[in-house]
Amino acid sequence: MSIRASRAPRTPADFVEVIELAGEEWLFFRPIPVSVAFLRGTTADEDGNVTMEEEAVLGEMLAMAQATRRAGGIVIVQVKRMAKRGTLHGKDVKIPGILVDFVVVDREQSQTYATYYDPSYSGELRVPVDSIGSLAFGPRKIIVRRAAMELFPGAICNLGAGVSTGLSTIAAEEGLLDAAILTNEQGIIGGAPITGRDSGGGQNFAAMIEQPAQFDFYDGGGLDLAFLSFAEVDAKGNVNVSRFGDRIIGVGGFINISQNAKCVIFSGTLTAGELDVAWEDGKTIIRKEGRHRKFVPKLEQICYNASMGQARGQLTLFVTERAVFRVAGDGLELTEIAPGIDLERDVVAQMGFRPTVSRDLKVMDARIFKPGLMGLAADIHAKPRGYRSPRVAAWHEARTKAAR
Repeated sequence: MSIRASRAPRTPADFVEVIELAGEEWLFFRPIPVSVAFLRGTTADEDGNVTMEEEAVLGEMLAMAQATRRAGGIVIVQVKRMAKRGTLHGKDVKIPGILVDFVVVDREQSQTYATYYDPSYSGELRVPVDSIGSLAFGPRKIIVRRAAMELFPGAICNLGAGVSTGLSTIAAEEGLLDAAILTNEQGIIGGAPITGRDSGGGQNFAAMIEQPAQFDFYDGGGLDLAFLSFAEVDAKGNVNVSRFGDRIIGVGGFINISQNAKCVIFSGTLTAGELDVAWEDGKTIIRKEGRHRKFVPKLEQICYNASMGQARGQLTLFVTERAVFRVAGDGLELTEIAPGIDLERDVVAQMGFRPTVSRDLKVMDARIFKPGLMGLAADIHAKPRGYRSPRVAAWHEARTKAAR
């Protein structure tokens, strides 16, 4: 039975309330009482103090324990091993024993979904850059390469879930890990955030902080560039990443990141569902078109509001394997097209609306579509560190006006 057809109880009316603040409507969500919190760490002592020396992320363990205890709930922490009372260094304790009710020991506890234990994930060692995994040549690599061209020296970036996590592998290949600061919402700052089933962690990072602190930084406008994925896009540049028919996936930190970064680069294929693309002599060949259009006339749910982004002076790009778009004053504008692609047949005809085509339509950089290294480091380092200054100043001015 579909969610729409179901007569199941809905969210209680008093759970969320529409309020007006500074002349704008906001959704006020009331606190949810937490009955039980299941957390994890690496080591616990006999008093329940927990350290996280082998963890790949710090997450929200402390905040969750505090919230649960405040609500009168039970806190259960899984760890890998036990230590004698008084032997854990106080500065290493991330969940104090006063917040812990039960400790469960699992000596075979895995570090991540896919990895039992890797000391580089917990910052216990740094690995040679050439040991960081790379992407196979294909649509994902093509997309991430073009997205990586937006980097500039000193740029503070977020790598979101999906295709955008691959940017760290491109940065490693092209010698750019020290040029920009890559971060993820789980609390990794610097180095190479991990891709695939281990995404959320990182290698060779400069710092690992708790996730709530990372979001404080994001919410405060700390990001220069946000590299995110998209599922559906409409003619205005609005994005849906969370709702498809009866499936509700949720947005995670997507809204915080996308609405507060100075520049957002959304990445994904133009169509989806058995899409087959190849490259011969640097030319793009669509061997089989995807069954599903991702650029559609109407979204089922708006997760990114393009007009709000524009009001804040935000620059918004959409990068696909065959075309690049930007959000302009009147909606989505096509600015670049891949070599070998027919504009009408391979781009416009595969969209649910007709975008504006830039008078200065460019061909995407030919290096993107060849298997060898692009030599991006020279291009990125050639941009002055002040490259972001005009954009940042304009963004702050627009954000201040919007706040007024």
